[in-house]
Amino acid sequence: MRTNRIGGQHDQEPDTPRARRARCAIPEGQRHREKWRLALDMLDEIVDDWGLPRRPVVADAGYGDASGFRQGLTDRGLTYVLAVNPIATAHPAGASPVTPAYNGVGRRPVPRYPDPPTDLKTLVMDVGRSAGRFVVWRHGSHKSAGNPTGRMRSRFLALRIRPANRHIPKDPDGNLPECWLLAEWPTGAAEPTDYWLSTLPADIRLRDLVKLAKMRWRIEHDHRVLKDGLGLDHFEGRSWTGWHRHVTLASVAQAVCTKLRRTPKAPAQA
Repeated sequence: MRTNRIGGQHDQEPDTPRARRARCAIPEGQRHREKWRLALDMLDEIVDDWGLPRRPVVADAGYGDASGFRQGLTDRGLTYVLAVNPIATAHPAGASPVTPAYNGVGRRPVPRYPDPPTDLKTLVMDVGRSAGRFVVWRHGSHKSAGNPTGRMRSRFLALRIRPANRHIPKDPDGNLPECWLLAEWPTGAAEPTDYWLSTLPADIRLRDLVKLAKMRWRIEHDHRVLKDGLGLDHFEGRSWTGWHRHVTLASVAQAVCTKLRRTPKAPAQA
């Protein structure tokens, strides 16, 4: 029968987390961090250390639903177009906080919105599909008799809103920051199918906003190539160093392939 041990003896058992970490040579200071925090670290590196220009950040709801990630981008001066879950809540852009009258007892009241926030789906449904506009965001390779140019087209609605979350800082008057809510409502669909939040300028064209939101197809394509075609998903080692070497080599291979894809072919020798 197995008994509990204390101190270092227990840590040395082969199935303890500490023993497994030691076998993989994971540095002592490394601990779990949410992927959105890792993404912010990478953005800091490519902007601050590599000197790359600040571009809008595009990501799926795995990042967009994290208010800490959205706020981290704003704190860094980075705009974004992030997919989100429609159950997230917000106030309409025109909503204003109200300060209740002070009754002379306790702390003075602070400004707050008189009505509770509404989920994103309801905000869009209340406006209705008739408020949407059809947008062609790109032309793909799948062409047909009915679509000879391969255009990708759907109906989109863009609303100005104020996302509601206790982690989002308010201004001194209690106002939450304003941003775009973009929703795709395809023909034949009973309700919108996709939602995004964006801090791009209020005067941006709908077509430009949609093109950035739909740019994720490129990310998904490259990730699939990286995993399947270039072997990122084929690592069978068990060490910290081995994994990072594998990731580095796969990433370099993808960078080379991307450069070749974007570089025009050199003219043939005479």
